[in-house]
Amino acid sequence: MNTAGAHTIEDQIRRMTPVAAPPEQQAQVAALSKALEGMVHPPKRRAPKCQLVGPKGESIALPESVFYVLERVAEVLARGDSITVVPVGREVTTQQAADLLNVSRQYLVRLLDEGRMAFRKTGKHRRLRIEDVLEFKEKRDKDRRAGLRELSQLTQELGGYDSELKR
Repeated sequence: MNTAGAHTIEDQIRRMTPVAAPPEQQAQVAALSKALEGMVHPPKRRAPKCQLVGPKGESIALPESVFYVLERVAEVLARGDSITVVPVGREVTTQQAADLLNVSRQYLVRLLDEGRMAFRKTGKHRRLRIEDVLEFKEKRDKDRRAGLRELSQLTQELGGYDSELKR
C-alpha cells in the first residue's frame, strides 16, 4: 500500500472531506462490502463476533456499533460514492461546511449572510453545527427533487420531448 496515499486519505478523513475508494482498491472494497453484508443474517440482524487484526497480527474485538458503521462505509464506497465521517455535535468551519454541501465557501457565506443557515461567530470566524449543515442539505435535496418532479410533470403535460423532435 502506498503510504503517501494513506496519509492523504487519513488527512481527508480528519479534515472531514469526502473520501472515495481509489480505482485500484474498488474491487477489494466491493468484496469487503459483500462479505460484511453476508455476515449479518436476518431476521435477528445481529453483528457476528468480529475481530480487527492489525498489521503485526494483533487483534481486538470489533464492537457491534463499529461493525455496522464499517458495513455501511464499505457499502457506500463499493457503489463508487464518497463518504464523510463527521462526529455529531461538532462545529465545522465554513470551508468544511462548503465541502459537505459541495458548494464554494463564498456561496456558503452568502447563504449565512442571508440567514438561510444558523451559525455563530468566534471572533472573525463563523462556525456551524454539523446538524444544521446536514439539515440544510437534506432540505435542499428534497426541494431539488420536488422541483425536478414538477418540471418532469410540466414537460409531460406539454407533450414531452417527442413533440420537439417532430418539428
